[in-house]
Amino acid sequence: MRALLRPEPVYWVGPQVSKKLKIVNFLADLSQLRLEKMSIGVVGRKLGMSRVFTDEGNSVPVSVVEVLSNRVCQVKNDAVDGYSAIQVTTGERKASRVSKPVAGHYKKASQEAGRGLWEFRLDADHGYEIGAEIGADIFESGQKIDVSGVTIGKGYAGVIKRWGFAGKDATHGNSINHRTPGSIGQCQTPGRVFKGKKMTGHMGNVKRTQQNLEVVKIDTERNLILVKGSIPGSKGGDVVISPAIKSKG
Repeated sequence: MRALLRPEPVYWVGPQVSKKLKIVNFLADLSQLRLEKMSIGVVGRKLGMSRVFTDEGNSVPVSVVEVLSNRVCQVKNDAVDGYSAIQVTTGERKASRVSKPVAGHYKKASQEAGRGLWEFRLDADHGYEIGAEIGADIFESGQKIDVSGVTIGKGYAGVIKRWGFAGKDATHGNSINHRTPGSIGQCQTPGRVFKGKKMTGHMGNVKRTQQNLEVVKIDTERNLILVKGSIPGSKGGDVVISPAIKSKG
């Protein structure tokens, strides 16, 4: 008898599965891009906004960031920590405001206590050692950067302020129902409010990153970086400046 040949199974990928695969592949590519573009950055303090004038007389709005020396207080490696990175601190803090475990961490590195601790993932051959100092001079004018910070907290906000809802009629019989969100669901089916529904709630006070900003000027004498446009955070808040990860240049 002639042996029957079994056909190869054919798997059909539905639109939902295909969409999920595209998202997974995109996230994987983005992670690989971040690993390929790992580079050192600096931690600074947002002082506010100002403006500078170009040679042609044009006014350019800038955010002013003070970058004191970033001191390396720990070097992490693949053998001990499972990844390669450096930990930095900047500024100063009273000894009474530092917990004993953190004070011991600073003492081990022979460094004064700073405002906080931040990490930068780097390749294994970065060359930084404990005690090294990093300043604003690692950037240059015209360079594209990413700035991360905690946005200004707005407290509990309604849907008009939080999500830009249009609101309802101010007249024509509408009373005490001007800024309400309206319907938030259906009836018995599905009998619930969908996740992610835009409703009232806490606004702001979240970490955000603004990408592809331009460095207008570096003032090494006063330890200042002038960044074109606005950056996340309030005056006096800490921001992390790093080379742009999606820069086309």
